[in-house]
Amino acid sequence: MRRISIFGATGSIGQSSYDLIARAGGAEAFETVALTGGRNVALLAQMARQLRAKVAVTAHEDCLGDLREALAGSGVEAAAGQAAITDAARRPADWVMSAIVGNAGLAPSFAALGSGAILALANKESLVSAGKLLLARAGAAGATILPVDSEHSAIFQALHGEDRSALERVIITASGGALRDWPLEKLATATVAEASKHPNWAMGQRITIDSASMFNKAMEVIEAHEFFALTPDQIEVVIHPQSIVHALVGFNDGAVMAHLGAPDMRHAIGYALNWPARKTLPVARLDLAALGGLTFSAPDLARFPALRLCREVMATGGAAGAIFTAAKETALDAFIAGQIGFMDMAGVVESTLSRLTSEIAITDVPSALEQVLQIDHLTRVRTAELAAQMAQRR
Repeated sequence: MRRISIFGATGSIGQSSYDLIARAGGAEAFETVALTGGRNVALLAQMARQLRAKVAVTAHEDCLGDLREALAGSGVEAAAGQAAITDAARRPADWVMSAIVGNAGLAPSFAALGSGAILALANKESLVSAGKLLLARAGAAGATILPVDSEHSAIFQALHGEDRSALERVIITASGGALRDWPLEKLATATVAEASKHPNWAMGQRITIDSASMFNKAMEVIEAHEFFALTPDQIEVVIHPQSIVHALVGFNDGAVMAHLGAPDMRHAIGYALNWPARKTLPVARLDLAALGGLTFSAPDLARFPALRLCREVMATGGAAGAIFTAAKETALDAFIAGQIGFMDMAGVVESTLSRLTSEIAITDVPSALEQVLQIDHLTRVRTAELAAQMAQRR
């Protein structure tokens, strides 16, 4: 029986993973090693009971009592805290979903690769912050990383069976997010609630706001650069409001292959779950006649400065990706808390990159996960200071 684990089980990606696993037979078809989540311990316990997981872990130690109570009599072990999540990731599994949001997913991703598992990677921060380390660990352990971002899954599928030397470019699409139709001058006044309403995708609050600011797409550009070993000038971004074309791959003969599908993350998750086979998935089938048309446009860098910043990060290399990720997360925290405005996030991230360039050897590639985590901590401190300064000036 195939052994599986889901890290970030109670988030949107985790719930979609659970849905597919339950539809494919659940506890009768899979041996569930570990499920982890946040404060929604009722949902975490329900999932763990249904899949008869060996262990369920909440990231919050103050939730351990509630989790134990919810699991009483089930035979499922309960644990709490970041260390417990990483310990759960060390338990041997054949397929692991990495869907913890942010740099909190780094250590579990590294730990899961140690057993040679297939890592279904939805945590883009792992590649942006520590791509070279993560890929090297996978190679050393004989593990496989499969991308679960819809864009990177699309690129992966379009490249299947192709000669990589014939690859010329990849085009990543972006919906434009919740504020895509707003006038540029109005974006500075956008509220958290307004930035949290995605027109196409059902996602968590943080990633939905990142979609509106295009920080999510900036991360995906760096992720593609790392995972597919692409040069920065091989990666393009276009605005595609319908979210039907997830990515396109261009070859040296002028041909362009596009991956199309309904905006449903269960496609990318199901592809990773069933890889290398394809199996029937409960996703909507496209009706192109009903769609009528698909539109594309170039992104405005004044509107989406994150796309300019990601180019600078790739050009710098070294620790710049780890700084970018931590600064983006901290700036987002400040926006959600009402400290800074929507358009201030990019300014805070850019200032953090500039400030840390003078403090650390930013162009040096981190040599170990511990170094990445140290850079992450320093970046969060500096970004919080800069956000606080900006808040005082507002």
